[in-house]
Amino acid sequence: MANSNTQFTTRLGVIATTVGSAVGLGNIWRFPYEAGMHGGGAFLLVDLFFIFIIGVPVLCAEFVIGRHTGANIRGAFRALAPGQRWGWMGYLSLISAIGILSFYSVVAGWTLEYLFASLFSYSSSFADASESALHSRFASFATSDVRPVLWTILFLIANYFVLVRGVTKGIEKVSNWLMPLLFILLLAFCINSLFMPGAAEGLRFLFYPDFSQITPSVILGAMGQAFFSLSLGLGCMVTYAAYFNSRVPLIKTAVTTAILDTLVAILAGMIIFPAVFTFARQPAAGPQLIFEVLPSIFASLPAGRLWSSLLFLLLFIASLTSTISMAEISIAFFQQECSMPRRRATLLTIAAAMFFGILCALSFGSLSSLKIFGLTIFNLFDYVTSNIILPIGALVISIFVGWKLPLPLLTSSIS
Repeated sequence: MANSNTQFTTRLGVIATTVGSAVGLGNIWRFPYEAGMHGGGAFLLVDLFFIFIIGVPVLCAEFVIGRHTGANIRGAFRALAPGQRWGWMGYLSLISAIGILSFYSVVAGWTLEYLFASLFSYSSSFADASESALHSRFASFATSDVRPVLWTILFLIANYFVLVRGVTKGIEKVSNWLMPLLFILLLAFCINSLFMPGAAEGLRFLFYPDFSQITPSVILGAMGQAFFSLSLGLGCMVTYAAYFNSRVPLIKTAVTTAILDTLVAILAGMIIFPAVFTFARQPAAGPQLIFEVLPSIFASLPAGRLWSSLLFLLLFIASLTSTISMAEISIAFFQQECSMPRRRATLLTIAAAMFFGILCALSFGSLSSLKIFGLTIFNLFDYVTSNIILPIGALVISIFVGWKLPLPLLTSSIS
C-alpha cells in the first residue's frame, strides 16, 4: 500500500475531510442558483434521488478502491487490474481535477473580493446600493482583467500553504477547524432567515415540488449537481480513502458524508430563498445570485456589514475545504507515479491550476470573445467536468467495482 504510512489520525478527521471535500461552493453557491433556475422543490427532489440512490453506492465503491490499494486513482486501478487498460481512468480524473480546480478557484476568488469589500469598503460597495448598482458592480469586477486574476492567484496560494504541509498536518488539521465553523455560520444565517417575512414562501419554493417542472434539463442538472457536490467520479474520494485506516466503517462514512453534504445544500437554500422572497427578488437570478442579490438584502438589514462579511467568509471556507481535496488528487498522482517530493508535486499542481484559472478568469473579460463549442473557457470547464466527465467517471468506477473486484473483497471492506 503506497500510503500506508500516511493516514488520517482520528475519526473526526475522516468525517471532516470527506465532508469538507463534498461540501463547498457546489452546495452554497451552485445548489441555490441551480434550484432557483429549475423550480426549487422539483430540482431538490431529483437531486436527492441521485445523491442517495446512486451517489452513496458510488461513494462506497470509491472508498473500497482507495482504502484497499492505498494508492492514487491511476495506481489504484492498475493495482486492482494489472496488465489491463483501466489506468486511463487516472488520467481522466487528473484532467477533471485540474479543470474543476481552475474554474472553481475563480469563483472562490470572487468570494475573497466580496469579503474584502464587506470588511473594508462596505459603505461604498454595498450599503444603500440598488440591485441594478450591485449588478453593475459585479459585472464591472468580473469583466476586468486585474482583480479577478489577482484573487484567483491569492486563493490558490492559500491552497498551496495548506497542501504543502501534508495530509495530517495540513488537510486534516485545517478541515478539523474549518468544518465546525462552517456549520456554525450556516446555522446562524438559517435562524436569521427563518424570521424574515418571506420565510414561508421561500421554504415552500424550496420544499414543495412541482412535478411538471421535472424536465430532461432538470434531471441532467440535478445529476451533475449531485456528482459535483459529492466529488464523485473525480477520484477525490479514492484518494482520501487511501488515507483511511482499517477501522473506518465505509458504509457509515459514506452515508454520513451524503447526509451532511445534503444538509448543507438544504441549509443554504433555507438561508437564501426566504431572503429572496422577502425582498421580492428573482430566485432564478443564476450564478450571480449570491454576488448581486444577497448583498442588496444584507444592506437593508441591521448589522448588514457583519452579515455580509460572515457570508463571504462562509463561502471562502467552503471553497478551501473542497479545493484542497481536488488538488490532492494530482499531488498523490505526481508523488506516486512520478516519484516527486510533496513540495514539488504541490507546486506543479497549483501552477497548472493557476495557469488555467487565469484563462477562466479572463474569459469574462478580454477573452470573453473566445468560444469553444459556443462556450467561454470558464463555462466549458464547468459544463464538461460537471455534466460529462463526473458522470462518466462515476459510471466507470461502478462498473469496475461490480466487474473486477472479487465479492469477498467487497464484503470484507464494507462490513
